[in-house]
Amino acid sequence: MNPGYKLPEVTFHTRVRDDSIGGPNPFKWEDKTTSDYFAGKRVVLFSLPGAFTPTCSTYQLPGYENGFADFAEQGIDAIYCMSVNDSFVMNKWAEAQGINNVKVIPDGSGEFTRRVGMLVNKDNLGFGMRSWRYAAVINDGVVEAWFEEPGLCDNHGEDPYGVSSPETVLNWLKSDASEKAA
Repeated sequence: MNPGYKLPEVTFHTRVRDDSIGGPNPFKWEDKTTSDYFAGKRVVLFSLPGAFTPTCSTYQLPGYENGFADFAEQGIDAIYCMSVNDSFVMNKWAEAQGINNVKVIPDGSGEFTRRVGMLVNKDNLGFGMRSWRYAAVINDGVVEAWFEEPGLCDNHGEDPYGVSSPETVLNWLKSDASEKAA
């Protein structure tokens, strides 16, 4: 994905808390669009193969969550975690991880992921269609920087991680800020 690419306009089917509903599951459906998430903001988006999976739960999501203040210092308004999982799964994963700063985006049908060229088959793991691991800095819906793990392909035998790590993206933001200040 090249800098300057405008994100595709997609509708995400989300579940949001509504305490007026009451009961043990006080959530309602709420559709959100690409514009709802990205318009008028500078954000970090990272996407991963699946909620509750080892690398995603142990390193990537906690790293972005714990580094939120460092990203904010670099002019980031929000950090979004996307996966080809439904809203129920994404919400439960965020809850289980104790996430307060990173917001999850469910791409349940994989439409956004497909349209940005990151939808891969992971049948070798019994996952079906999922996202390849990547991160991006998005400014007002336009890609500013793209961090894609190497080896993009269907049924990859490994789960590369490093290029899309919070440390890599934060280092890029700091070096970009230094270059602009010089």
